[in-house]
Amino acid sequence: MDAPDPSPAVRDGVHTPRRHDSAEKHVAGSALYADDVAEAPGTLHGAFGLATIARGRVTALDLAPVHAAPGVVAVLTADDVPGLNDTGPVVHDEVFLAASEATQSGEVNFHGQPLFLVAAETRHAARRAARLARVKYAEEPPILTVDEAMAAGSRVAEPYRMARPDAQGRDADAAIAAAPRRLAGRLAIGGQEHFYLEGQVALATPGEDADLHILTSNQHPSECQLVVAHVLGLPAHAITVEVRRMGGGFGGKETQGNQTAAAAALIAHRTRRPAKVRLDRDDDMVTTGKRHDFVIDWEAGFDDTGGLHGIRFTQMARCGWSLDLSNAICDRAMFHADNCYHLPAVEIVSHRLRTNTASATAFRGFGGPQGMVGIERVMDEIAFALGRDPLEVRRANFYDPPGRPRGRSTTPYHMEVEDCVIAEIVDDLAARAGYEGRRAEIREANAASPIIKRGIALTPVKFGISFTTTFLNQAGALVHTYQDGSVMLNHGGTEMGQGLFVKVAQVAASELGLDLERVKITATRTDKVPNTSATAASSGSDMNGMAVKDACGKLKARLASFAARHWVVAEHAIDFLPGAIRAGGEVVAWETLIREAYLARVPLSATGFYATPKIHWDRVNARGRPFYYFAYGAAVTEAAIDTLTGESRILRADILHDVGRSLNPAIDLGQIEGGYVQGVGWLTSEELWWDGSGRLRTHAPSTYKIPACSDRPRVLNMALWEKGMNRELTIRRSKAVGEPPLMLAISALHALSDAVAAAGDYRAYPALDAPATPERILAAVERVRHG
Repeated sequence: MDAPDPSPAVRDGVHTPRRHDSAEKHVAGSALYADDVAEAPGTLHGAFGLATIARGRVTALDLAPVHAAPGVVAVLTADDVPGLNDTGPVVHDEVFLAASEATQSGEVNFHGQPLFLVAAETRHAARRAARLARVKYAEEPPILTVDEAMAAGSRVAEPYRMARPDAQGRDADAAIAAAPRRLAGRLAIGGQEHFYLEGQVALATPGEDADLHILTSNQHPSECQLVVAHVLGLPAHAITVEVRRMGGGFGGKETQGNQTAAAAALIAHRTRRPAKVRLDRDDDMVTTGKRHDFVIDWEAGFDDTGGLHGIRFTQMARCGWSLDLSNAICDRAMFHADNCYHLPAVEIVSHRLRTNTASATAFRGFGGPQGMVGIERVMDEIAFALGRDPLEVRRANFYDPPGRPRGRSTTPYHMEVEDCVIAEIVDDLAARAGYEGRRAEIREANAASPIIKRGIALTPVKFGISFTTTFLNQAGALVHTYQDGSVMLNHGGTEMGQGLFVKVAQVAASELGLDLERVKITATRTDKVPNTSATAASSGSDMNGMAVKDACGKLKARLASFAARHWVVAEHAIDFLPGAIRAGGEVVAWETLIREAYLARVPLSATGFYATPKIHWDRVNARGRPFYYFAYGAAVTEAAIDTLTGESRILRADILHDVGRSLNPAIDLGQIEGGYVQGVGWLTSEELWWDGSGRLRTHAPSTYKIPACSDRPRVLNMALWEKGMNRELTIRRSKAVGEPPLMLAISALHALSDAVAAAGDYRAYPALDAPATPERILAAVERVRHG
């Protein structure tokens, strides 16, 4: 292993807890979001007219009442789109405005699909007018569920398969058949609404010629730039997209923000007036995508120790009406069907199913959580069948630890796991949390408690870090140094509350030997750093930190060369100190160095670039190295249920997570806590429900239950794993922390399952699906008691 990178001793450099750069602004209400920016005189407001059926055709479209409504300036349909009437991020299958006023036609694919767009003098006028359209449909029966889509052969993409034989050359079928024991099952995993605090919003301002500036809440400014350019039939250089911060994203603004941006841009382009589109919360939830629902069938062969011999998964995902990012998401679910476990002979088949629901999209974990829930169910059910502690079975199947090969390190996609520290983390956490003693105490207490039953579970996490679409693993940066020595920093990452900006600024300050206050963080803009990737896949700090490091390295090299000439010393005699340099025997303040360099016409601006090394992926043969490294963690959750009502509560959680050498421990701990709680919400209370006509009924805070403050465990013990160190050459040997903590919440689902099993005196396996709502818990209690 290479030695760790040196860390300059500057105040608030890397590896130092530092509060979020916008923390005070958030508390004071002075942080500017897209909707807070002062509107220019004449700004128009947009609203969509939405379909009221889930599947069918428009047969008549009367927009006269909309045109005549007070304050309306324009009503736009597919006829008014000058370029491509599509906002699909990967393929062109996502119609922007579905209806044509000229032909009185249009195809409807889900309830809430935008048919047309209204521009009015006020937002309320636009929203009121959009509901005045008279639309007639030829309605068809919608396809809404996984089972319906499978039966109809309704797909957004062809099925995909990964497989690997065991050491004896047996495929999954043969290994399962030859195993001493076999089990099979099915589980259902619900979707999840992003419920970002700031909804979808964009403000478009026309400039000279056909130029447009778009201020938006968007995780992928470069993609937004291209989508808008295509819709308007313009070159990308005519569109500048800016993102200062988002009030949450969680993947819901990776592609889904493009439609809102395109709507504002179309209005501004047609009217040459500034235009804003901000979705109402109900419209936001109805029209935008969610986490993919999954149904997973599995069959496993194993021995009396719980060791797997062979396993087969069939993953069926509800993808909604268009492809969006479903291929990559479903691929990642397959990549994480192993979690931390070596699967000796394995087959994974994925079905990507088209339904008449809003197109499912990216959500924190990007398919990984669904894949992990599948294998954790298998581990739990095997343990129950054997009468063993589930942790024993999990330990029996872990990948080999570094330096101790047993031939158990190859993933189903033929990547070698070289950094598996999960056994050590799990042992450490089990001891800290007193897992074994508490498990025994809970079982004893349950025997004496007829109504309230408690459960406990420890589950691990292994999450691959990199975009599985290889070309996205690149980042750029721009670093300016001004005459007074202050520094302005720009990069392609976006800030959605996760602390990316302060982390990358800490990298810049540390590289240049400056206090953090000397570094200014600026909004992400496509005219500063072009062709950037989405802030997603947990790679924001990894990639943008390295790009900034590259830019700072170029600046330092120029400054060192200049200083050697100016102070007449050998270049190797130039040392960078905190806030200064040493040139031979003389210490020169940073400000003096920059002033002298400027006078000598030394360039004080540099671009940086980073491309993640080592990764490659052969999709045809389903083999390669899609991930640069893995992030690990584990959680113990204790929960209780009321067997009369099905209500539940998370009582305690103990978490130990590996972030390598943390760039900012305070930010990382916040991400771990937030990720865990968000994951608990997904697996316990957040239920999406469409009625038989395809209308989303859980479309507001009144009908959709995200975790509240009181749902946080009463006892929450979190720690960063002290031994953490990335074996790969990442920025200061840190590891990504955005997505992996969400999957720590799988322990909560299994703690609830353990509590349900107690209600039947551990005689029957609960087979508890997610989300584990009170209704599902109560039904599971009835099953384990009465069969």
